[in-house]
Amino acid sequence: MNETQIVALLLAASAEWRLLGLLLERPRAGWHAEVATLGREIAAADLRAAAAAAGDASEGEYLALLGPGGAVSPREVAYRGMEDPARVLADIGAFHAAFAFHPASEDPIDHLAVAAGFVGYLSLKTAYAEFEGAAEAARTAAEARETFIAAHVSRFVTEVVQRLEDVLGGGSEHYLLQAARAMVHRVPAPATAATPGTISISPAADEDDAGDLSCGTCP
Repeated sequence: MNETQIVALLLAASAEWRLLGLLLERPRAGWHAEVATLGREIAAADLRAAAAAAGDASEGEYLALLGPGGAVSPREVAYRGMEDPARVLADIGAFHAAFAFHPASEDPIDHLAVAAGFVGYLSLKTAYAEFEGAAEAARTAAEARETFIAAHVSRFVTEVVQRLEDVLGGGSEHYLLQAARAMVHRVPAPATAATPGTISISPAADEDDAGDLSCGTCP
């Protein structure tokens, strides 16, 4: 696989994760148009279906399911048992700080939507570094992406799906359930997950090698 193909795959992955994050955010003004536009640009059938199903999504429906006090928590700390929530949040914050990630979101940093946005952002940083020929920066961003997915995303996304299925029914085609299932298909099994506190990235070195990509949840 040549450099152009690698960059194209990374950009496609970034767009997929951006759409996942968007689908798991609260519908707001302009949200439906953004979801529809991005959904048409993505080749993955599961995400295109989720985007299409979100056509009539409402804020009230979202809040009843994933909002504060809703039927299902979208926050990682709700699924980490007796682990210290502050430690989990601090580890997520360390990842964000290392790559100058500033989520343009109202959600807390352990929200599933923010996690998806961060994975997409790391995919974008990897693509940018590959395009620039910055091999070390590309390796750093790619390794951080896999570590973050294993240490955080894979630790709770399957349980989110299970709880949504309990509420909506296993045969439901609700867009939130479709989006959460699509995310499960893109992460390793929870048994392979790493533990918090595994990041050892130098923010300055990363930014020098790969340039400033602190654009929040841009695709």
